Amino acid sequence: MKDFLVDIINHTLPIAITLVKITGDDKSTVVEAIADDKSVVIKGTFKTPNPDFNGTFGMPNLARLNTILNIPEYKENAIIELVKKDKNGVEVPDSIHFENATGDFKNDYRFMTSEVINEKLKSSKFKGVNWNVTIEPSLASVQRFKFQANANNEETVFIAKTDGTDLKFFFGDHSSHAGNFVFQSDVTGTLTKGWCWPIIKFLSIMTLAGDTVVKFSDDGASQITVDSGLIEYTYILPAQSK
Repeated sequence: MKDFLVDIINHTLPIAITLVKITGDDKSTVVEAIADDKSVVIKGTFKTPNPDFNGTFGMPNLARLNTILNIPEYKENAIIELVKKDKNGVEVPDSIHFENATGDFKNDYRFMTSEVINEKLKSSKFKGVNWNVTIEPSLASVQRFKFQANANNEETVFIAKTDGTDLKFFFGDHSSHAGNFVFQSDVTGTLTKGWCWPIIKFLSIMTLAGDTVVKFSDDGASQITVDSGLIEYTYILPAQSK
C-alpha cells in the first residue's frame, strides 16, 4: 500500500493538489482530482486494480499524509494498513493506520466519506477533442523550457504554436520583452490558434517521475500523460487567456 500512497502524492502534491478521490472495485482503481483554480483535471488509473483501495472515499490534506509517510519510524517493518468500518451493513474505507515495528509510535490518517468527497469533488467528464500534435518530450526540451520560464519569470502563461515541423513555445510580449524556443522538431500536425497554457502547472507536471506524452489541440485543451509504472496519470489543462 505504501508504494501506491507515495506514488499518488508524488504525482499530485507537486502541482498543488491537496485532495483526491479514490474509486475502486474488482475491475479498476481510479484516482481523480481537480486543482482549486480549475487549471488542471487529473485522472489516474492503476495498472492493476488494488483491493486495498476498494470503495469510494476522499484523501484530504495530502501534505499531512506525506509528512506521516516520511516519518523515519515507518521506514522499516512498519504496519501500514487500511481500516474499514461498518456503515449500514457495508464495510467502507475509514482511515489508514500507521504503526512502527515496536508498536510504540502510531498515527491514523482519516478519509473523507463518499458523500463528502462526491460533493466536494464532482467528477469532470472530458468530452474529448481532436489532438493536433502529439509528442514525447526529451529531458533536454524540459530543461530548455525551464531556462525560458526563468528568463521570463514574471509571465504566467506561454503560447504553443507550430512553425513548419517545429513545435515552438512563446513567452512574453514583443512590445517589451519576449522569448521563444523550439520545444520539439519534426512534429506531425499543426497548431494555429495560439492558445495560452499555465507555465508553472505545465512545468510541474513535465518534471514528474514517469514516461511522458504531451498532446495539444487547437480546440483549447492540452493533455499530459505520465506513466509512473504503478499508475497512469492523465492531466488535462484547459487553455487560458493571456
